[in-house]
Amino acid sequence: MARVCLCVNQIAHIRNMNKAKTPDPVSAAVAAEIAGIDGITVQLREDRMDIIDRDVAVLKEVVQSHLNIAVAMNDDMIKKVVTWLPDMVTLLPAANEMSMDQSLDVVTNLEYLEEVVTQLRANNIVVSALIKPDPQQIRAAARVRLDYVQINTAPLATIGDLGTMGDMVEQIRSVAIAANKLGLGVAAGRGLNEQALKELSDIPLIEEFNIGRSIIAKSLLVGMERAVKQFKFMLA
Repeated sequence: MARVCLCVNQIAHIRNMNKAKTPDPVSAAVAAEIAGIDGITVQLREDRMDIIDRDVAVLKEVVQSHLNIAVAMNDDMIKKVVTWLPDMVTLLPAANEMSMDQSLDVVTNLEYLEEVVTQLRANNIVVSALIKPDPQQIRAAARVRLDYVQINTAPLATIGDLGTMGDMVEQIRSVAIAANKLGLGVAAGRGLNEQALKELSDIPLIEEFNIGRSIIAKSLLVGMERAVKQFKFMLA
């Protein structure tokens, strides 16, 4: 069964809006682990609009499952994550290029990305990158020796037509098969809602789903334990 990882950025965003210490993303991560979540994901933004450095440092100490830190691919952010030594780093586009539906262009960043991957892997960090479901990006990812690719699923959240949804799911399936043949692990994430997760659940080559807002929103109604169990049940 695929892993389900909780992104806790939305918890930190609410905390910072309140200018208070709660809700605490670390407490949310602990509650999710008790409920059976398979990993915790955080995106450390350059503007620190939600998750801050202290959050990451504490998460590194308390997370018992799997900690994935997503950062923009630049020297400063890479130096940061090397000091924390998470289980995985997911590389994102530069901050001024980043929105939910934008992905890292591996093809045009081959040389620099190869340096970054080498540095991270030398520190025993598994390296992934957020990419479009594009075969050209997959081939480039294998060339720079990424361990994983995370397929950007943000477009699925805006699709209302089931036919279009089905076409995009098949495109993701095809890319997952190509990645697997090239020795890459496959993850999926970005704006995943329940409908999108159900559509993707029958692609066995997707090893990990990174989900934030949907699990957190569900937890407001039913609690973190039931929310985590419901999302994991969809993949059972």
